[in-house]
Amino acid sequence: MKLPISFFEFEDLSWFPNVIREGMTDYLRYLIARINFYKPVIPLITEALNQTSSNCIIDLCSGGGGAIEQIQNDLQKQSTLDIKIILTDKYPNCSAFEYISAKTNGRILFSDASVDAADVSKTLTGFRTIFSGFHHFEPQLAKAVIQNAVDAKSGIGIFDGGDKNILAILFILIIHPIVFIFFTPFFQPFRFSRLLFTYFIPIIPLCSIWDGIVSIIRLYTPDDLLAIASSVDNETYLWKAGKMKSNYGMHVTYLIGYPN
Repeated sequence: MKLPISFFEFEDLSWFPNVIREGMTDYLRYLIARINFYKPVIPLITEALNQTSSNCIIDLCSGGGGAIEQIQNDLQKQSTLDIKIILTDKYPNCSAFEYISAKTNGRILFSDASVDAADVSKTLTGFRTIFSGFHHFEPQLAKAVIQNAVDAKSGIGIFDGGDKNILAILFILIIHPIVFIFFTPFFQPFRFSRLLFTYFIPIIPLCSIWDGIVSIIRLYTPDDLLAIASSVDNETYLWKAGKMKSNYGMHVTYLIGYPN
């Protein structure tokens, strides 16, 4: 599973300009939310919340927030509990987090401090989720992320979208430019910098296309995820992994674990 060092993603680089990173994560939030990509896994998350008696989700690697607003709405429809979600990231997109929190009247909260998924503060307690982010971690770091959840006796749900094939790469090459060209002015919160670095100096779309292709290459399979989880804890935790079909013929790969 180890990849050549050349397969990096711009979003992961500490020196990468934040204005570009935030433009990229805002785009991903818009795209994922528009197609409600993670709707098929809502029953899995609902079951996990019930199994762990939790009504709080600590969302790690939140980026620009992804489809978290739609996820919160869908979860609330299936639960009698008042579900709270806290957004976190190693490089928090605070303006996006503030926008989502205000739009949801505080139903979705956020941490403006840097949160490492492999070293989560003990003050952040709840069921942990990672959407569209786990492929960023090399196997050893991926193991550390799961180990940290187990050490905290926290349930964890990992969800990554896409299929590891040439069709997924072609989808990125064709769809990404179209979305950027026609829909960039509608991404929220509005930023003039996004217009500058999309239409005049197209760094955001070019880096997004690169990161999207590398993401497909780096995706873990359900067997990969189970192998990592089993190497961490295969006795006190219940693990399950698989794939669920999403919109437009794409799939969501998932791993869910919680104390047995």
